[in-house]
Amino acid sequence: MNDNAERPTLPLSEPPEPAPRRMSGMFWLLLVLLGLLVLPYLAEQVQFAITRGRQRAGAEVARERLDQLPDGVGVYRLVAKSIAPCVVGVETENLLGGGRQRDEYSHLFRQPHIRARGEGSGVIVDKAGYIITNFHVLNRATKVTVSLSDGREIHDVKIIGADPLSDVAVLKIEAEGLTAAPWGNSDQLEVGDPVLAVGNPFGLDRTVTAGIVSAKGRRRVVDNLDYQDFLQTDAAVNPGNSGGPLVNMKGQVVGINTAIVGRAYQGISFAIPSRLARDVYERLKTTGKVARGWLGVAMQELDEPLARRLGLDKPRGALVSGVVSDSPAARAGIEPGDVVVKLNGKEIDDPTDLSLAVARTKIGSEATVTLLRDGKQLEIKLTVAERPAMLKR
Repeated sequence: MNDNAERPTLPLSEPPEPAPRRMSGMFWLLLVLLGLLVLPYLAEQVQFAITRGRQRAGAEVARERLDQLPDGVGVYRLVAKSIAPCVVGVETENLLGGGRQRDEYSHLFRQPHIRARGEGSGVIVDKAGYIITNFHVLNRATKVTVSLSDGREIHDVKIIGADPLSDVAVLKIEAEGLTAAPWGNSDQLEVGDPVLAVGNPFGLDRTVTAGIVSAKGRRRVVDNLDYQDFLQTDAAVNPGNSGGPLVNMKGQVVGINTAIVGRAYQGISFAIPSRLARDVYERLKTTGKVARGWLGVAMQELDEPLARRLGLDKPRGALVSGVVSDSPAARAGIEPGDVVVKLNGKEIDDPTDLSLAVARTKIGSEATVTLLRDGKQLEIKLTVAERPAMLKR
């Protein structure tokens, strides 16, 4: 063998890959990883947007057709479609039990925390995210979640205000593409008018039931609720419906479903009329509280024998049974035994009627009270004050 023969030259290692090619590979790898993380979220948002768009389009078409059709059973499906995007589920969480630890042994006997969950309904009344529901749905809640019709769940929920005396509460959420329900006039309803109740009974979202207005001005039907002027309907309402809308055949909110007789539906349900609910909503939205007018009188109803003794042809008005010292009524000279029959010229039927009328009267305004005393009619002027906290009237 010739040692001087030319030998092939072998490289010690592969030449390095050009830098641009290596960077390009890393870029695409990062892009794929980012896509795997972001695409599910984007797909979910796109699905929400598609659902919202479809619901909004359906609601707009339904409302246009409702404006063209007369009231009647044939429009039920359009009413249901028009209100569906506006109805929300309200889920709450309460912590029960778990007292404070008082000494080194008390932890052995302390009751553990129990998480109690509650369900209710609500209705969007402003596309900026304002929702009406019932106070009793939110009472003592430590966490609130709102479920929208397109499938989104909103966990960042702000309680704008709550009014235990009327059982109305207002929530605020931040979300795009909301549809607000229009208000209707509950005063224009008459007994026999058809209505739909919409809500989440037993967690069954956006359930629609139909009925008629059975009665108006129902009072003293719910314990521990001072201001009651309910619409009564036979639309099926069950636990979970609370806070949902009662709507007329134009798809307008004429009430907020609030109460039933007994533990489950028995053919009777009650709703806060939109006149009262809207007034409380506007006040809570603006100031976070509800300031009401106050006279400072305790009242009782008149029965027929007492009415006859007072010279009345029938039981009407509010019998003053007591007067709070240094109240507007006391300063104006109203006395126990007086019967208030009018406020600012409006007939007063009973004590609840007077409470509602005074509550709606502007604080600081002058009011004229017409009353009966010793068989004579008197007119007394007084200045309406703000109802103090923790007082019944």
